[in-house]
Amino acid sequence: MNALTRFTASATVGLSLLATPLAAFDIDSMNSAERDAFGQAVRSYLLENPEVIMEAVAVLEQRQAAAEAARDDALVETYLAELQNDGYSWVGGNPEGDITVVEFMDYRCGYCRRAVPEIAKLLEKDGNIRLVVKEFPILGEASMTASRFAIATKNIAGDAAYKAVHDALLAFSGEPTDVALRRLAKGLDLDGDAILAGMNAPEVTEAITRTRALAQQLSISGTPSFVVDTELLRGYLPADAMLDMVKEIRDARG
Repeated sequence: MNALTRFTASATVGLSLLATPLAAFDIDSMNSAERDAFGQAVRSYLLENPEVIMEAVAVLEQRQAAAEAARDDALVETYLAELQNDGYSWVGGNPEGDITVVEFMDYRCGYCRRAVPEIAKLLEKDGNIRLVVKEFPILGEASMTASRFAIATKNIAGDAAYKAVHDALLAFSGEPTDVALRRLAKGLDLDGDAILAGMNAPEVTEAITRTRALAQQLSISGTPSFVVDTELLRGYLPADAMLDMVKEIRDARG
C-alpha cells in the first residue's frame, strides 16, 4: 500500500468517524466541529506519513512539466515557419537536411561557447541536419555589437564569411571594439571598414528585432536555446543526446 493509498484509507476512516458518507463528502457542508476533526485527522496522518507530501509534489511537478511541454509544442507549431525559414538567418549543416536544428545564441554566452564542439559533433555525425543560427544578443552592449557585426558580414560578404566571423566571435575573449573587429576582419581577408559601416543598416536591426520578438513569443529568455525539429530545448544537450533525440524524431515519422 503506497502513501497515497494509505491517505485515502485514512481519510475514509476519518469521514466514517464523522458519520459523513464518502460519496457525499463535501467539506463545505461540515459544521465547525466536523471540519476541525477532519483537519486534525489529516494533520495527524501527514505527520505520521510525511512521504505522501513528496509524492504529491512529484505528481504536481510531473503535471506542470507535461503542461509546459504541451504549451511549448503548440508555440513551436505556431511559429515553425519563422523558426526554420525566416529568410535572413544563416543556414548551415546540410541545407537540404530532413531535420532542422535552430539555435538562439549570444556571442558573450559561456554556455553558447561550450555548445560549439557539441554542435560540430552533431553535424559531423549526422550529415542530414540543417542548422539555423538565430542571433539573439541579450547579454549587453558587447553582445549587440558582435551580433550586428556578424549579421552585417553576412549581408555584405555572404554566408561563408558569416560562418568564419561567427566562429571567430565565439572564440573571441576581448571587447568587440572597432579596432578589434577590424583586426578580426583583416585576419579573415574581409573588408572590416565596409562591415562596420553596415552594422546599423535597417536590415541588421530588423533581423535582431524579429528574432527578439520570436524569442518572446516562445518564452525564450536564455541562451543557448534550441528547437530540434519541433522540440524546444531550453539549454543544450550533449551531441550524443541530441543525436538520440534526432533518431527518435525520425523513428516517430516512420
